[in-house]
Amino acid sequence: MIRILTAGESHGKALVGIIEGIPAGLEISVEYINFHLKRRQMGYGRGGRMRIESDEVEIISGVRFGKTLGSPIALMIKNRDWGNWKSKMSIEEIDDVIEKITVPRPGHADLAGYFKYGFDDIRDVIERASARETAIRVACCSIARKLLEEMGIFIGSHVVQIGYVKVEDRNKLDKKIQKLIHKPKGALEVSLSADESEVRCLDKSVEKKMKEVIKNAMKNGDTVGGVFEVIVTGLPIGLGSYVQWDRRLDGLLAQVIMSIQAVKGVEIGPAFENATKFGSEVHDEIFVKNGKIYRKTNRAGGIEGGMTNGQPIVLRVAMKPISTVIKGLNSVDLKKLKPVKSRYERSDFCAVPSASIIAESVIAPVIANAVLEKFGGDSLKELKKNYKGAIFALW
Repeated sequence: MIRILTAGESHGKALVGIIEGIPAGLEISVEYINFHLKRRQMGYGRGGRMRIESDEVEIISGVRFGKTLGSPIALMIKNRDWGNWKSKMSIEEIDDVIEKITVPRPGHADLAGYFKYGFDDIRDVIERASARETAIRVACCSIARKLLEEMGIFIGSHVVQIGYVKVEDRNKLDKKIQKLIHKPKGALEVSLSADESEVRCLDKSVEKKMKEVIKNAMKNGDTVGGVFEVIVTGLPIGLGSYVQWDRRLDGLLAQVIMSIQAVKGVEIGPAFENATKFGSEVHDEIFVKNGKIYRKTNRAGGIEGGMTNGQPIVLRVAMKPISTVIKGLNSVDLKKLKPVKSRYERSDFCAVPSASIIAESVIAPVIANAVLEKFGGDSLKELKKNYKGAIFALW
């Protein structure tokens, strides 16, 4: 099965990652991974770090002549900003006196991490808790994503809300999404269309309002969050399982989505809206036509009983505003135990568009593992042969 391990600090020498369990024979290139790394860096409201870093991956092992070997794949992304942080982030002990950070930012990992690990400098928390770690996760997960695409499974996303501004006309939006997901690359077409917007919104009239909200947050030294949707198309029926709690696909997807920094909520389909209705209004009725079953709705978000039901998976994800705000919030100096305003650590004003790309990536290994669990195969050729027996619904 696919496993991913990452290491590295935000301002350290580099971020490194290992992904194992990818079948042999999968074509993969630096260009493919860099394409998704570049998408991660996009979005209106990103901070100064994105003007410094231009993330490019280096494949260290596990690939020969452009194809995976079936062995662990090691990746590395160098931090360009390392040159400015050699003293502050030195591996070896140094004689220089480095100022210690003792004022935690509300909403960040600062306070809990400081006490959990017994640090006397919050910098030791900041560097690993930072969302910079997601760069190497995107790189590793892109390989699992490429495996899914070989099976005809595609992942996409788009932003539906920034702050208080959201897409109000769902009928119009859903019609556009339906047209896109029925193209050969399915959900990926949604992403490619969303990528044309600086906030990754498919509604141009709402895009302008979203940018205004972000602009106001920047002007006021504040931050803003939002909501995005992730869609997966081309799925067979029966990925995941109901027989044990830890094999339910919805639970596994929720776990990786919630592992993204600043994400505080996830729902499968319109779950919270469904909770306000009667069962007769919510459940997707089953029909038959020409000997094949189908549904007219997808309120379950593509998952029933912890398994894919043949419809697109739809996830809605809520991201809180970034914890670092320029104007500062009430906090405490942990060394002096006196009230102070929180310090500013270079950060984004809005990272919702970027988070949607990260979410696309992190769910790829989960779905790929469900495919491997059901169909098996140590090589891509063997996996594809087994996959031919997959059952698909008519939609």
